[in-house]
Amino acid sequence: MFYKRQNRGFTLIELIIVVFLISIMLFLYIPKFQEAVMFDSTKRVSRWIIGKVKALKEGSITNHKSYFLHIDLDNNRMWVTDELMSEEEMQNAEQQGFELPDDINLLDVEYPGKDKMLFGRADIYFYKKGYSDKALIHIEDSSNKQLSFLIEPFLSKVELYEKYVEFEN
Repeated sequence: MFYKRQNRGFTLIELIIVVFLISIMLFLYIPKFQEAVMFDSTKRVSRWIIGKVKALKEGSITNHKSYFLHIDLDNNRMWVTDELMSEEEMQNAEQQGFELPDDINLLDVEYPGKDKMLFGRADIYFYKKGYSDKALIHIEDSSNKQLSFLIEPFLSKVELYEKYVEFEN
C-alpha cells in the first residue's frame, strides 16, 4: 500500500518560525544600516580627500609637474589645478570641482607655524618630486562630528583622525 503525501504548503508552525527569524534579523541589522546611511556623505568626502591626495603625490612624480589642491572654505568646494593649465582651464577646473554635500562643512585648513585659514581659499602644493605642503583639513558633519585629515609632506598616505586635531596638540 502506497502512502501518498499531498503537498499542501507550509504549516502554521513553519511560517511562524520563518517570520520570527526574519524579524530578529531586521531588529539586529536595521540600526547598523541606518548608521551606515547617515555617515555615507562623510565617508564619501573622506574617500575623495584621501584618494585625491594620494593621486596628486603619485601624479606629480609621474608627470613631472606641480599640482595644487584648492580648498574654497566659503563655498565648500575643492578642485585641482596644475602649473601648466591656462587661465581658462583653471576656471573650468574650479567650476567642475568637488562640491561637498550640504551636510558636510569645511571648517578650516591649518599649516604648521601659521594661522588657521577659516575663510577664503587655501592651497596645498604638491611638488614635482612627490612631496607636498604639510597641512590639516578639518570638516564637520551635520551631527557635529569633526574629522581631521593630516597631509604629511613625504608620505602618500593621509592620516585620518575622527576628532579635531591641531598641530600644537
